[in-house]
Amino acid sequence: MTKRYSFFPGCSLERGGAAYSYLQSTLAIAAPLNLEFVEIDDWNCCGATEYISLNRMAAYALVARNLAQAAQCDGLREMVAPCSACFLNLSKADAYLQDDRALADKVNIALAAGGLNYKPGSVTTRHLLDILVNDVGYDAIAAQVTKPLKGLRVAPYYGCLIVRPGFHDKFDDHEYPLTLDKLMKTLGAEVVDFPMKAHCCGGHMTQISEASAFEMIRRLVKGAADYNADVMVTVCPMCQLNLDAFQGAMNRYYKSDYKMPVLYFTQMLGLAFGMSASNLGIGSELVDARAALAKIGIEVPSSELPPARKSRRAKEALPMPAMPNREIEEVNG
Repeated sequence: MTKRYSFFPGCSLERGGAAYSYLQSTLAIAAPLNLEFVEIDDWNCCGATEYISLNRMAAYALVARNLAQAAQCDGLREMVAPCSACFLNLSKADAYLQDDRALADKVNIALAAGGLNYKPGSVTTRHLLDILVNDVGYDAIAAQVTKPLKGLRVAPYYGCLIVRPGFHDKFDDHEYPLTLDKLMKTLGAEVVDFPMKAHCCGGHMTQISEASAFEMIRRLVKGAADYNADVMVTVCPMCQLNLDAFQGAMNRYYKSDYKMPVLYFTQMLGLAFGMSASNLGIGSELVDARAALAKIGIEVPSSELPPARKSRRAKEALPMPAMPNREIEEVNG
């Protein structure tokens, strides 16, 4: 029987986005697992992680607009968010709107301008990992495995957003989660002990303090390398971006030479189901995963590798907009 959910892809999973391979692999594994994802109509950005600190009211109205759209989506009351930041914002906003009637009323005044209304609690947002392990289940996933990942040493990386604080039903331990570990074992992979599995990747710290960001990235990559992992597997676009795209800059900063591939857990599922690397978006990552995947007989043709990156412009060429003092006072007041 097909299980149906509304679906919030989020900005990073859009075609051309940094995490498009996450969307590719998510949609690829849906059919064999009898999942149907119905993308909600006219969704907008969730605001990522910083917007709420600038303007609380506008931030919740922005997120609630997606919840209102989801509440109209084909009668579905559970929405899947593959992105951990989107999952956090959507579930947090719904929980806060349920707890704060005054905030909910103000948000609905804002939504009314666009002909929308949202009754808090109407939609439950769940992360894709939660859906796979609890609704589909390990046994059903194991039944689809035709090419076990035997011989691949995997460091499962959850990041800090999906298991804490948890605004609806808790689906894993806050400090030492194990659902992704068990899922990778179900696929036949050898899961390494990775104590930093729920530590933060730094988020947008790369844009604020390179020294702090690179240290956070270094600890995670080194932690996986110290346990002889072939690959880190993540559930979050921001985590994948930081660990993959900034790994080279981190190496230059510390004069290290880590080459740790970072792939999505959905890509691992697809490989174990016998799908081709190209259909799963493998090859778009910056840290080459070919050597790791060759251990289990997976070929990633050279043509799938991303083109060389253009050099970044000097920071002086990218000035950050400054808010007038009056606006800052209004926000902080």
